[in-house]
Amino acid sequence: MPRLVTVGVDGSPESRAAAIWAAREASSREVPLRLVHVIDWPISPAVPRLDRETADRWADEALAEPLEDVRRRHPHLEITTRRLSGRPAGVLAVESADADLLVLGARGLGGLRGYLVGAVGTATLIATETPVALIRAADIPEGSGPARYGEIAVGVDSHEAPDRVLAFAFEEAARHSCALRALHGWRLPPAYRSFPFLDSDGEREAARKAAMMLADLLLPWSHRFPAVSVSQMTFMRPSQLVQAAAGADLLVIGRHLRRSPLGAHLGPVAHAVLHHAATPVAVVAHD
Repeated sequence: MPRLVTVGVDGSPESRAAAIWAAREASSREVPLRLVHVIDWPISPAVPRLDRETADRWADEALAEPLEDVRRRHPHLEITTRRLSGRPAGVLAVESADADLLVLGARGLGGLRGYLVGAVGTATLIATETPVALIRAADIPEGSGPARYGEIAVGVDSHEAPDRVLAFAFEEAARHSCALRALHGWRLPPAYRSFPFLDSDGEREAARKAAMMLADLLLPWSHRFPAVSVSQMTFMRPSQLVQAAAGADLLVIGRHLRRSPLGAHLGPVAHAVLHHAATPVAVVAHD
C-alpha cells in the first residue's frame, strides 16, 4: 500500500508553498516526503543557450531551497529528493503512482481569489489517478509540525460514484480531528426549468430530495468514521460550491476519469473551483 507524499518543485514561490504544505501533510500522515524536480528535456528552443549542465545546476538549486526549509521545520521527517528529466506532467504522474498524495504549486490570480493552473498542472491532473492538492504561495502554513484544520469541505456529486472522494475527505477529517462539511449543488429537473411560472412547490420538493440523497450518501461513511462531525449543505446551483466552502481549510472535489485522450478532462464545476477557490484544493479522480 503506498505510504508517501510527493511534491513537485520548480524554484517558484508556489512550489515552496507546496513543499511546506506537503511536509505538514506528510507529518500528519506519518509518512516520508519526496521532493521531485523535473528538467523539461529536451529543453525548449526558446532558451537555446541553456545546456544540460546549467539545467542540472538549476535543478539542484530548485531542490536545495525547499529541502532546507522543510528540514528546518520538520527535522524528524524522512525526506528524499529526485532530479529527473522529461516532460514534467508525465514524469510527475509516474512519480505519484506510488504516493498517497501529489502536491503541486499553482499561481494565485493576482488580487482575485482562485488559482491559475498552468499547462503542466492541468496536464498532471489529467495524467494521474493519485489525489492532487493544489497550493498557492498565499497558502503557506505558519509554524511547523503536523497541519491542524478546523474544517474540511467536500463537494459531492450524486450523479457520479462519490466513494473515492468521500473516502479521501473522511480520512483527512479523521486524521486532522476536524469537522467535515459536505456540499451538494442540485438542479431542477428539465421539466421544471421549462416552466419558470410554476409555483415553488416543485423547487422545495427537489431541495428536500437533494438533502435526503446527500444524507443517504454520507450515512455509511459517518458510521465508518464516528469521530468525524459532519454537516451538510445543499443549494440549487452547483456553481455555488466555492461560496459554500468559504472558511474551510481544505476543499475536496472529484474529477471523473476519462480514458479517451480526446475531449475535456476537467468538468465545469472542477474548473470553476480551481479558478475561484480561496483555499487549498484536493482533486480526487474517480470512475
